[in-house]
Amino acid sequence: MGQPLFLKPVFQEKIWGGTKLKTIFDYDITSQQTGECWAISAHPHGTCEIINGKLKGKKLDEVWQDYPALFGHPEEAVFPLLTKIIDANDDLSVQVHPDDAYAMANEGELGKTECWYVLQADPGAEIVYGHHAQTREELKEMIKKGKWKKLLKRVKVKKGDFIFVPSGTIHAIGKGLMILETQQSSDTTYRVYDYNRKDDQGNFRDLHIQQSIDVTTVPFVEPRLHISQEIEKASSVTTFIKTDFFNVYEWHVEGILRFKRQAPYTLVSVLDGYGHIYVNDQAKGFELTKGTHFILPNDIKNWRIEGDLQIIASEPGAASN
Repeated sequence: MGQPLFLKPVFQEKIWGGTKLKTIFDYDITSQQTGECWAISAHPHGTCEIINGKLKGKKLDEVWQDYPALFGHPEEAVFPLLTKIIDANDDLSVQVHPDDAYAMANEGELGKTECWYVLQADPGAEIVYGHHAQTREELKEMIKKGKWKKLLKRVKVKKGDFIFVPSGTIHAIGKGLMILETQQSSDTTYRVYDYNRKDDQGNFRDLHIQQSIDVTTVPFVEPRLHISQEIEKASSVTTFIKTDFFNVYEWHVEGILRFKRQAPYTLVSVLDGYGHIYVNDQAKGFELTKGTHFILPNDIKNWRIEGDLQIIASEPGAASN
């Protein structure tokens, strides 16, 4: 085939969602509480559709199953990654995600390690990132007594920040943040605390206290990042992280940036700008605009991007290769 698989995003309404996915990315949505754009997803709670080429109209989970050569004949039963854009018009719940072993045993799906690239941040915006408990007993006691100010670690963030959130990390995205999230393909979230907030039916949202205590890493140790950058004339490739689950990069294109395939497939999200991508030395390019999302499958061996673009790209990590 030798062409990118462009995808139609799936949108999720959330109690804390807003309107920035429409006003900033110009997505065709009418809800005033759109919290998430599942931009590249084969998860059953929101599966993207291919919108170009011979596979047009097929869902990504179907393509994963029926055309394994496009993904380098992967061993995984399900497409392992999920790319989201999150609009936090209000604080998200304080939550934690399980690792693969706990999630498979208790939820029947992958665990959830994730990372965030901050697209926009209101002045003073912050995240919950980790906790201050030194033992699991202390964690349990502080949760039981509602000592949230003492328990939770809060960190101010700004546009352009990158945060790695391994499974077992207590966390929350704060009000006024817009984030691109790269994660394992999982929708398992254990809520620890939700500010005693009620849904539109007047009900408190479910909490998952025992599961949260079970899976939280104690004590919290902030991961050390080793961010690196390669410059090519006016363009650059920033490597944010490489893990067993995913590798994540920022491609800053001013002019031309060339690539050779280094993973079975690559997920690509255009955050800003305009340009074209040319694959396998073909003369005809594919247009790239803000808010475009696609996968470069295994039969694309090289590509070049021309234009003025900011892109976040990811690929399966070491455990998948």
